[in-house]
Amino acid sequence: MAADHYCADSENGDHIDNPSENALFILISDLNGSDNTFAVIQPDEDDPAWFASVGLLNEGGYEIVRHDTSTREHDVTVETSIDQIAGDLTTWLATRAS
Repeated sequence: MAADHYCADSENGDHIDNPSENALFILISDLNGSDNTFAVIQPDEDDPAWFASVGLLNEGGYEIVRHDTSTREHDVTVETSIDQIAGDLTTWLATRAS
């Protein structure tokens, strides 16, 4: 069962409830090296069991972290394609238990 409600927040304060793949693409595209270096997607609740984050790397590309305590998953990858990141995160988010 997918999470009922989750949100994406970026370092500069952008907030999106239940972001679509396109919204994630835009959020990640807006990351920059000065004041908006990361975004976090997680359930909109206290002490969430899972989260995903996307951080801009100094040398280019993005570090993607997926963490889920219920499945003991902790995966860190590096990717350069925002399309790929947004698509992969959308698929991953669809499988998170609420």
